Amino acid sequence: MLGMKVLLYLEGEKAISKSGIGRAIKHQQKALELQGIPYTTDEHDDYDLVHINTYGLMSWHLLKTAKKAGKKVIMHGHSTKEDFRNSFLFSNQIAPLFKWYLMHFYRAADAIITPTEYSKQLIQSYGITCPIFPVSNGIELPKYTPDKAKEVAFREYFKLSAEQKVVISAGLFFRRKGIEDFVKVAEQMPDVTFIWFGQINKWLIPSKVRRLVEKNHPQNVIFPGYIKGDIYEGAMSGADAFFFPSFEETEGIVVLEALASHQQVVLRDIPVYEGWIGEDAVDFASDIDGFVAALNRVLSGQRNKCEAAYKVAESRRIELVAKQLATAYQKVMEL
Repeated sequence: MLGMKVLLYLEGEKAISKSGIGRAIKHQQKALELQGIPYTTDEHDDYDLVHINTYGLMSWHLLKTAKKAGKKVIMHGHSTKEDFRNSFLFSNQIAPLFKWYLMHFYRAADAIITPTEYSKQLIQSYGITCPIFPVSNGIELPKYTPDKAKEVAFREYFKLSAEQKVVISAGLFFRRKGIEDFVKVAEQMPDVTFIWFGQINKWLIPSKVRRLVEKNHPQNVIFPGYIKGDIYEGAMSGADAFFFPSFEETEGIVVLEALASHQQVVLRDIPVYEGWIGEDAVDFASDIDGFVAALNRVLSGQRNKCEAAYKVAESRRIELVAKQLATAYQKVMEL
C-alpha cells in the first residue's frame, strides 16, 4: 500500500454534487483518509492509480492519458443502461446508445468498482471481462444518529406538529425513482404529510413529471428542493417512515441513510436489495395498494424494524468500506 497515491476524479462536480455520485466521491475521500492512503482530486498532480467516477469527454481523455502513462485505471460503475432509463428527457430512446458509450469506459479500464453484487452482474452481462469489485458507497453512521434538536428543527422548518404523521423520500425528479407512485400513494393517505427531498433542472425531465412537481400533486405532498444538513438529517430520523419506490438502483445511498437513522423503511421489491436488505429490516411492496398497506402498518405501530435496519447500515459503514476499497486498489496495482 505504501507509495500508492490515488487520483479521485469527478467531472462536472458542481452539476452533480447533489446526486448520489456527488455524495459517493465524498465517501471515497473519507475512506482513503481512514486508510491513510494519499489522494488528490487534481488530475495535474502525480498519482499511481486513477478512480474515475464520471463518463464525460474529459473523463475519457483522462482515462486514455492515464493508460498511456502506465497508470492504473478504475472506473466506478455508478451507472448502467437500466438505471439511465426513465430519468432525463429522451433517456429511454438514448439508453441503447448510453450502454454502448458506457462499455467504452468499462472495457478500457483495468478494473471496475460498483456498489452491489446486482450492479456487478448487470455490468458483466454487457460482456465486460475485467475484474469487478462490489464495494458499497458506504455510510457515515454518526452523521445519522437520531438527534432530538435536528428532529425539532425538521418539524419546525415544515411547520409540522409533533403528532403529524410524515413520510419522506429523497432523490432526483426521475420517473425511475418512483416519484409518480409516491404522489399516488399520498393521494390515498390524505391525513399524512409526504415530503420528497431533492431537485433537478426541471427542463431536463419529461413535462408530465415537471407538472407533477410544480402543480399536479395533492396538498399533503411537499417538494422542498435540495436540503442538506440538520433539516435533512432530522427528517431522516424524525419522520414516521422513509418510502422509496424506486424501480432501479445500483445501491441507493438515501436508503443507507434511512437505515442508519433507525428509520422505518418501505421499499419497492427490486433485485438490487437481494442478499443485503431483508424483510426483517424493511417492508417491501410492488404496487400502490401494497405501499399504502405497508405504510399504514408502519404508521399504526404494527411494525418496528428499526434495529434490524440499523444493522444493515452497520454492515456498510464507511470504516468497513474503506478497508474493502483499499484492498481493491491494492489488487488493481498488482494487475
